[in-house]
Amino acid sequence: MKVNRHGQAKVLSPDEAKQLFDALPADRDRALFGICLFTGCRINEACTMQSSDVFDAAGEVRAKLTIRRANTKGKAETRQIVTHPTLRGYLEAYSSDRGKAHLFPGRHGRGHINPRSADAILRETCDRLELDGISTHSFRRTALTQMSSAGVPLRVIQEISGHRSLAALQRYLEVSEKQVEAAVGAIGF
Repeated sequence: MKVNRHGQAKVLSPDEAKQLFDALPADRDRALFGICLFTGCRINEACTMQSSDVFDAAGEVRAKLTIRRANTKGKAETRQIVTHPTLRGYLEAYSSDRGKAHLFPGRHGRGHINPRSADAILRETCDRLELDGISTHSFRRTALTQMSSAGVPLRVIQEISGHRSLAALQRYLEVSEKQVEAAVGAIGF
């Protein structure tokens, strides 16, 4: 995997994200990586989700998705994140057996999909598209950077991402040259 000069996964441009989602081989993959992008969660958090975290008893997509404390990196707290309309579409198209415990069942129906298997799907798609520097963590960095660029307060982004500190969150955020130019251009009297 190629990474940017700071050793972090690439932040996707809107065109790259669209190209990637259009090229993913299955509805399951769009749902899986859509959860990563539209909730800013880690790949392990998405892979370990339960069907009940996403679908209600009637099989409808919930208004908020649940990322369980036990599946988070620091096991700090459960997070609930509003379901983005695009993600809702990916989840509705995903034809999993919504009655199964795991949202993304593993091989032979045992457990959940392994994050390394998800990574392999992503790498194969990126290789086909000749996209470099992208990893499963790119979705998380992209989500958090896009929120920051849109002016969402860092404390709100922290609530969504589950970072324990603002300092840890800020390492995820990419600052573009255009943003730096606009900031300097805002100085004056």
